[in-house]
Amino acid sequence: MTIKEILHDTETKMKKTVEATGRDFSTVRTGRASGAILDNVKVDYYGTQTPLKQLAAVTTPDARLIMIQPWDKNVLADIEKAVLKSDVGITPTNDGKVIRLTMPPLTQERRAELEKVLKKTAEDGHISIRTSRHAAIEHVKKLEKDKAITEDDRFKAGEDIQKLTDKFIKEIDTLLTAKEKEIQG
Repeated sequence: MTIKEILHDTETKMKKTVEATGRDFSTVRTGRASGAILDNVKVDYYGTQTPLKQLAAVTTPDARLIMIQPWDKNVLADIEKAVLKSDVGITPTNDGKVIRLTMPPLTQERRAELEKVLKKTAEDGHISIRTSRHAAIEHVKKLEKDKAITEDDRFKAGEDIQKLTDKFIKEIDTLLTAKEKEIQG
């Protein structure tokens, strides 16, 4: 593996970490309605655990309401059960045609809890990025040990790896700041 390949591979891993962290942030419930909080909900559909998105249209007609409109009305009760069992924390209302989830306003206590969850998620992302950095640096050190590159090449590669690390940690911090603002309303 060349230095260029190591840098490319490391950048790809770090990008995926930022994307995964962003997805994790999107599932955290804020005071605003977002269909993303239902992304992890699986419905028992004829004995198969099926993602909710494959069984129904999920819309947000206003800032405090999520509507779930199943394409097959027979699965309405199953969707309601799945939402109740999930960790969404909102009780669904079923009118026989659609399911409505009304977002309750966030209390100050709940906001503090959510911020802790967000900070932990961000820290997990930071750790993953630092792990990728460590693996890349070890690869580069091995190249130097095997006499494939010079000591100067190793130092330059180390600087490039650190730049990537700083860039992607900053991206996670930017996502965290935006989500914290969303929670504060």
